Amino acid sequence: MHTPVTIVGAGLGGLTLARILHVHGIPVTVYEAESSPSARAQGGLLDIHDYNGQLALKAAGLMEEFHAIVLEGRQALRVLDPDGTVLLDQADDGTGGRPEVQRGDLRQVLLDSLPAGAVRWGHKVSRTRALGEGRHEVTFADGTTVVTSLLVGADGAWSRVRPLLSTATPEYTGTSVVETYLFDAGTRHPAAAKAVGGGMLIAPSPGREIFAHREKDDTLHAYVGLSEPQDWFAAIDFADAATATARIAQEFDGWAPELTALITDSDTAPVWRPLYALPTGHRWNRVPGVTLLGDAAHLAAPNGEGANLAMLDGAELGEALAAHPDDIETALTEYEHTMFLRGAETVTDEMPGIDSADNTARSLINMFTEKGQ
Repeated sequence: MHTPVTIVGAGLGGLTLARILHVHGIPVTVYEAESSPSARAQGGLLDIHDYNGQLALKAAGLMEEFHAIVLEGRQALRVLDPDGTVLLDQADDGTGGRPEVQRGDLRQVLLDSLPAGAVRWGHKVSRTRALGEGRHEVTFADGTTVVTSLLVGADGAWSRVRPLLSTATPEYTGTSVVETYLFDAGTRHPAAAKAVGGGMLIAPSPGREIFAHREKDDTLHAYVGLSEPQDWFAAIDFADAATATARIAQEFDGWAPELTALITDSDTAPVWRPLYALPTGHRWNRVPGVTLLGDAAHLAAPNGEGANLAMLDGAELGEALAAHPDDIETALTEYEHTMFLRGAETVTDEMPGIDSADNTARSLINMFTEKGQ
């Protein structure tokens, strides 16, 4: 089976690329390990920026559909000290450049924009190999294969396509987050709901922090960050929700109860998510017929840019291929040059690391002030 363009991974980046190619009449097939679009939850809120993610959606001709799924008021921001003191309470006046959407809703917009059959579900990649002359073979878990003259790895942190280009592998950043959800927050969890407000809450401190969003249906989604080695988390029995919750909450002893409620009052079992990153400035030499985008190319610790960059990668790669339909290598060279520069610039973030002495509410607000936010 031969396809002109084969994309591995139906995340936001891969689907944006598929959409751009479809707009330009370039045949494309996306292979996704998940069995269906609803096989798993797609994560929480994403702020889609006017300087990258929205540019990708404009190129894809999907801005009207994007505006239809924006959650109004979610650009509001509150910054609290661990003792509950509110140091910043910024309302959403509708003029911000980072409207929030649910990741799953945005993914569905992209899926709906593609022709039937463009995404092949239930195709988990087990191996990729070069065949020469820019052709590659992809082997799936069921033993079937596909051969392609252009392979794009949009398959995230643990990409099966990346080894064709690079020996780099993601490394643990030293920080993990524990995810919790509080449902019907205004009614059932009023103190936590008040603390979070209408949009996002940030409560930082050196080594410990809590981020939370107000999602659809009055759901609070919290990311409880802790700077600890993986062995520290592995010693916690996350299969025992009550024990794990108590152990994580213990690390926030002395914090305001409306903040610790985001841990102790969770309506779901806490989920441990270690954070990984590729080496800063990760890049590779040009290899004919294959490239990467998004986390497969430049995985970094969460900084609010990951999904936006993946979509912009997809859009720019699609536009480059459309501009050079008879010269794939020129298209890939142009795309990678721009993508490498952008990825390196984004990683040099001004935000202090969680274990920094500057990871405080006051320092964060001073940084916002200096940047004119």
